[in-house]
Amino acid sequence: MTVNLEIRQLESDLATEIYISATPSGKTPLREQSQEFFSAIRDTLSSKKAHILQERIFASQSGMETLSEVRSKTYGALDDGVAPSFLVCKEGMSGPFAGTQVHAVKSDIRPEAIDSQGKLCGRILRLPGRVYLTLSQISAPQFTNNIEQARAILEQAESILKKFGTDFFSVPRTWMWLGDILSWYDDFNEVRNKFFTERGLIGEGTRQSLPASTGIGLSPADAGKCAMDLAAVLEPTDSIQYLPAVGKQQCALEYGSAFSRASKAITPAGTTVFVSGTASIDVTGATTNIGDATGQINTTIENVRAVLKDMNCRDEDVVQVVAYCKTVEVEKILNGLKSNLPWPWLTAICDICRQDLLFEIEATATPRA
Repeated sequence: MTVNLEIRQLESDLATEIYISATPSGKTPLREQSQEFFSAIRDTLSSKKAHILQERIFASQSGMETLSEVRSKTYGALDDGVAPSFLVCKEGMSGPFAGTQVHAVKSDIRPEAIDSQGKLCGRILRLPGRVYLTLSQISAPQFTNNIEQARAILEQAESILKKFGTDFFSVPRTWMWLGDILSWYDDFNEVRNKFFTERGLIGEGTRQSLPASTGIGLSPADAGKCAMDLAAVLEPTDSIQYLPAVGKQQCALEYGSAFSRASKAITPAGTTVFVSGTASIDVTGATTNIGDATGQINTTIENVRAVLKDMNCRDEDVVQVVAYCKTVEVEKILNGLKSNLPWPWLTAICDICRQDLLFEIEATATPRA
């Protein structure tokens, strides 16, 4: 078997949340490998009577068509029509397929698919006293340039949230998938800052209700310049805790990037801590360990663990991790270090938001997982 399957669960009387990280454990032809992957995920979810809330597939562009086809055929009835986020990365040590992450739920009530502009793009789960919503790969490839697309995906997500009587104040976590990130990350930040200021999430007199976020150099596979995933908590209302500065990381807004270092939210089966994309950055916001991949990896892990500690999470509470490596050489160094932690690793090769950054980690943790 060429798939490494790591499963974490958070259980309550109301629901069970299931986190699956599937990564290659060997090289085989892509079609054969993907059949093993999606069969393993399907069998796991079927045995647990669980349904997908959110899913991401990381692979090179050349493999996306095969992965999409095999996933649809293999999942069968498990596929509710909501496509996963297909995220384009560079080929790494495992080949064109970096892996898959799934967040699923087992409960008496099934998630409902969300339709926007004739396309199924997310799910909403309505449990007694807990309503949780996810959106996947919101994109706007019909616009011609990056800035227009960035504004459009924020407005599209907002429009969907409004259909359910909510807005970005209910969003603890976003993921910003930014193709060619190094050429326009400052422009993206300007668009996001303006949008969040207009909506009252930041600015004078606000409480800085900024979602935790990842902004990373992965392209959506639909040829768009950028795309977005998010998670929203509609009930209980006003239950999200935003942490602009936490652990060893100061507020990112001080150097122009509108996201919190972490957030804590009520999710279907308990409480979830979302750790934003974190890198080798000091208290002033400057890159450290320039040119030193080992130093950046160790500092990044230290920064993430400091956030987890402040949020009363243990390493064993981490349910999903993505390590973003700038090159395969950085991935090789990471592979020699990551076994020191019991995290369910998935590694993607892509550009980070600064030319001098070689490495970044995002993490999700659920105390009691």
